[in-house]
Amino acid sequence: MRIIVPMAGMGKRMRPHTLTVPKPLIPIAGKPIVQRLVEDIAKVCREPIEEVAFIIGDFGAQVEKDLKGVAESIGAKGSIYHQEEALGTAHAILCAQDSLEGKVVVAFADTLFKADFELDTNADGTIWVQRVEDPRPYGVVKLNEDNEITDFVEKPEEFVSDLAIIGIYYFRDGEYLKKELQYLLDNNIKDKGEFQLTNALENMKNKGTKFIPAVISEWLDCGNKNATVYTNQRYLEYIKDEKGLVASSAKLENTVIIPPVYIGENVQITNSVVGPHVSIGNNTSVYNSVVSNSIIQKDTSLKNGNVANSMLGNFVVYEGRPSDLSLGDYNTLTE
Repeated sequence: MRIIVPMAGMGKRMRPHTLTVPKPLIPIAGKPIVQRLVEDIAKVCREPIEEVAFIIGDFGAQVEKDLKGVAESIGAKGSIYHQEEALGTAHAILCAQDSLEGKVVVAFADTLFKADFELDTNADGTIWVQRVEDPRPYGVVKLNEDNEITDFVEKPEEFVSDLAIIGIYYFRDGEYLKKELQYLLDNNIKDKGEFQLTNALENMKNKGTKFIPAVISEWLDCGNKNATVYTNQRYLEYIKDEKGLVASSAKLENTVIIPPVYIGENVQITNSVVGPHVSIGNNTSVYNSVVSNSIIQKDTSLKNGNVANSMLGNFVVYEGRPSDLSLGDYNTLTE
């Protein structure tokens, strides 16, 4: 089994946090979004993950090293491919064509999920979906009486289905997927100016490929600051019973911790109240502050703050009044 992760986008809606790191490396409950994604996919697969292939932009050598480490964390080989130009989802996946063989899961790295199923790897293909109240903003799938997907409908104005596509797909034959993606490029078949995976899915379905839905129980977006803070909150709820969420090297003095929280290595918290739903990265210090429902990354200093629903990046210095904050890396803000 292989996992293909297209993640070459710039993450503009997450600025300023994506000015220094790509969005999929922003931490959720102490681990990068993409690591959470890959680990959760591995949990629902019935067989070991052999390789994780990341399709990225020009993110630099350190990011490539970090991504290979993500793959190694689940016992897989990490491969790096580059998408030089944003030409659509089908083009992005095809950038990893050397890894499109055997069973593959394609997962776009801007979403997380909670699932209570085991992936049926004997199916031709599986589209991961969630039921939504208003399907109009989403691509949806329509099913027949045999629970097979008959139609892919993009942003339906009239109701056809409430099963929204979340951006994760399983294919039993990676070589066949590669062939169908290449067909789109060879014949310049575009939708809205780009080569789209949905066109390949439609062609495959018309040739007899049977796609089935896998319905997840919760779909978590990391598209902007508020959504990412909420995802951190939900993820901490998922893992609240795990051991080690507060590092043994953390120093807590005259401090109240309201779980669930994640507190990293060598964090120092003094005269403060932290939680619930707070993640604090390694080597960060919090003094005389109240923090709830927030993500604070590594090597940051927070003093005299009353912070909620906020994101503070790496190497931030903040001292001041109560705020709903979104501060990127290396910012200093004091009164």
